[in-house]
Amino acid sequence: MDVGRVHRQGRDVMRTWALVPTLCLLVAAPAAQAPPAQAPPAPDPIQRVFSRLYNYDFAGAHVLLDAQRQADPNNPLVYSVRGLAYLFAELDRLKILETEFFLQDDNLADGHGRDLQPDPVLRRKLFESLDQAKAKALARLATHPNDRDALFAMCMVSGVTADYTGFVDRRQWRGLMLSKETTRYAAKLLALQPPLYDAYYNVGALEYVVGSLPFFVRWFVRLDHVQGDKRKGIEAMKLVARHGRYYGPFARVMLAVASLREGKLEDARILLAGVAAEYPANPLARRELRLVTDRINAQARRR
Repeated sequence: MDVGRVHRQGRDVMRTWALVPTLCLLVAAPAAQAPPAQAPPAPDPIQRVFSRLYNYDFAGAHVLLDAQRQADPNNPLVYSVRGLAYLFAELDRLKILETEFFLQDDNLADGHGRDLQPDPVLRRKLFESLDQAKAKALARLATHPNDRDALFAMCMVSGVTADYTGFVDRRQWRGLMLSKETTRYAAKLLALQPPLYDAYYNVGALEYVVGSLPFFVRWFVRLDHVQGDKRKGIEAMKLVARHGRYYGPFARVMLAVASLREGKLEDARILLAGVAAEYPANPLARRELRLVTDRINAQARRR
């Protein structure tokens, strides 16, 4: 066995996994691969919160969540989305959302790389929000086991916990293992009629990531409802891009990640240009667009 080759493959996989939260805030450009089938419905309050997050307006997102909590205090999504807002704010503060962070292999290994100092106050608020979301969601599910908001909140709680564990606590393998609970709730959402298409995001992302693992590693990574099929993951993302109410933009980002991994820089540039135009307050979108454009120009000069 070529141990060096396996080690390099492992680093590449962690880089792929790490790019998911990096690009998740670079959203909203229509994807050429999966255009919406029809005009979307008017945004609901939670969608408006996501819109603030995409614009890097974390404070504004919390203002909207405060108002929604007053209007609907038992909605578990209010609390799970608040946890997500805290996560993105912390990733931004620690500069984990910048691609350069993932270009250094040491930054991708558990417990290694540059010294990160998580905000203990934010951490406490994040997990308090997730605990509230879980309690309210489980209370609903006790009497209404197919409650969509409750199942989606539980799916989000698991995902945020896994991401914080992987990228802030620097326990990336543990974060991947925590995704098992995410897939369990996603499967329940997809079994509903009609399914909640946003749940395909969770399954699709894991299909793509696990499908990138070396075979013998994939054999040890046993996630329910996940086969480790990259093409299946991409198809799932296309479904979310067409029909997702909240994660549709996230799915389009994953399609952009797939384009980057396949060396389709121009496709990535087009997506990022649309993002920068639609969300001018998002500094990361403009920055990543410049980086991709520079890579395209450098390639053209070498020809």
